Amino acid sequence: MQRRLSLSFVFAALAAFTIASPVHAQSDAQKQLSSDRFTIVSPFPPGGPVDTLARVLSDGLAKRYGQAAVVENLVGAAGNIGIDKVKRAKGDGHTLLVVPAGNLTINPTLMPNFPFDIEKDFVPVTMLAKAPNVLVASPSSGIKSAKDLVAQAKAKPNTLSYASPGVGSGLHLAGELFKQQAGVDLLHVPYKGTAPALNDVLGGSVPLMFSNLPATMPFIKNGKLVALGVTEAVRSPAAPDIPTLAEQGIQGVAVTSWYGLLAPKGTPPAVVEQLAKDAAEMLAQPDVRERLKAQGMTDAAMKPAAFAAHIRDETAVWARIIKARNIVAE
Repeated sequence: MQRRLSLSFVFAALAAFTIASPVHAQSDAQKQLSSDRFTIVSPFPPGGPVDTLARVLSDGLAKRYGQAAVVENLVGAAGNIGIDKVKRAKGDGHTLLVVPAGNLTINPTLMPNFPFDIEKDFVPVTMLAKAPNVLVASPSSGIKSAKDLVAQAKAKPNTLSYASPGVGSGLHLAGELFKQQAGVDLLHVPYKGTAPALNDVLGGSVPLMFSNLPATMPFIKNGKLVALGVTEAVRSPAAPDIPTLAEQGIQGVAVTSWYGLLAPKGTPPAVVEQLAKDAAEMLAQPDVRERLKAQGMTDAAMKPAAFAAHIRDETAVWARIIKARNIVAE
């Protein structure tokens, strides 16, 4: 009888503990995020990588928290209209910004009257995804590798030119960084967008260009472009046969197109940490990875503190390049 009473007492105690402390209890941050609808602001048009990532987040947040989650494409002023909305929003985790690297790390230095202080106006949540860039050449240039390019550029300074989508674009600055690290002079030819720049490189009017790898892969595969090197520390899984620039002796040209998630200032740290965790789990889903792959991206989630440090470090790099080269936004 004593044993039976003791077991009954144990089972009752365990039941009481389970009721008082449910295994799947929500944290305070999760409760806050479950309290209202979400708005994911994309400051660029539908269809591109920013919009894709915003919709991945909206789908995932709606399922996780049982709240509506809408994407607002607020286009204009080089992304500043959408960014301004998030700056003015309440810092409760329900209004979020998906934005490309350039708006965070280039524009603050490039634009004389940049209207935001990224560190003071926003809270970095996580990097979401990234896409490699590649230096390509027109076959008619005769350039087969980055070493060939450096040799030609040093033999005939200021005769080789490279195209870019525009002054101050990330791909323009990649070219300026390459010039600095390789110790060569190249002429910059700015265009109004990636498509016209790439067309002229394909046609041989301009011999060189830094571009997004997914945009150029079809032309690399059919021989219409020569891949000279990817601008990452390691070879891209999407193109393992293309060497890095570092492998060819050109160090310090690690330029990746990436996209981040930010919240308004005042967002509680616990909410920021929860959103970063949520985003990492969403991005790791096989169907999401396929969606990213279709845009030439891979997931790149990181902790909020690491993301904040990455923004600071990359901003400092681009500030040095912009000031040293006296680059001014058009």
